[in-house]
Amino acid sequence: MKRILELTEREYDLIETVRNYKRSYPRGEPNLRWSLRVMLEDLLEEPLEDRV
Repeated sequence: MKRILELTEREYDLIETVRNYKRSYPRGEPNLRWSLRVMLEDLLEEPLEDRV
């Protein structure tokens, strides 16, 4: 079953970066790993939106 989700641009970018990082396995591009950490930290720090 597929779900239809509403994502922000930043959430979508995080998901795509994770996918690219996983494709780079086993080398695991260090710049992608750093980018993922920064993106995740930014998302965790941003306030939640009131969604109806």
